[in-house]
Amino acid sequence: MITAAVIVIGDEILSGRTQDANLNYIAAGLRSCGIDLQECRVVSDKEDAIIEAVQALSKRNTYVFTTGGIGSTHDDITSASVAKAFNKDIVVHADALKLLESYYGDNINNARRRMALAADGAILHERMVFQIENVFIMAGIPRVMREMFDSLLPKLQHGEPILSVSLKAHVLENDLADELFEIQKNASDVVIGSYPFYEENDKGTCLVATSRNAIRLAEVEKQLQALIDSKS
Repeated sequence: MITAAVIVIGDEILSGRTQDANLNYIAAGLRSCGIDLQECRVVSDKEDAIIEAVQALSKRNTYVFTTGGIGSTHDDITSASVAKAFNKDIVVHADALKLLESYYGDNINNARRRMALAADGAILHERMVFQIENVFIMAGIPRVMREMFDSLLPKLQHGEPILSVSLKAHVLENDLADELFEIQKNASDVVIGSYPFYEENDKGTCLVATSRNAIRLAEVEKQLQALIDSKS
């Protein structure tokens, strides 16, 4: 199984000043490629927090994606912190510097040149994405992050497609719980989720089943539909 983790970096996220808009986009993109997103951490703009998260998540996942902290200001320390996580020096990436100088022209300055700093031996991908080991460093600005992430997806190892079905039940979740437990117990290769909904003139539960096995998924879908019918 190909797995991934996301590290969202930024004091502004933790303080509530900014709402993260990147995780959902990354999760959907990975899912479309058959890559299982296993976890996400939100950490502060502190070197120790970034290093600990990178070291922990890179060891147990195929890929790790970081968002945030790669600009030119004093608190943009992601690249340097990821370098330290792998015991690498931080150096000026020559190709990245050329791109920045070409883009900014006469407006290039020392602050913008700092965006060319990366771990020694880092791979430079399109859209100025640096890769250190299995970690990809991306921007926090949603528009920029999406461009970076979309450029990476074709290069990643893809897994088996993840299939899912959704059924809407006009039944409260608690009234389905016992039967859902039994269905799930006998379907270890299918993940079943139940999500209550409350609409203006309606309420009930949305049942979602997910699997890589199309035959088993179809069997569970029939069981879920039969359950819904029995409660209607």
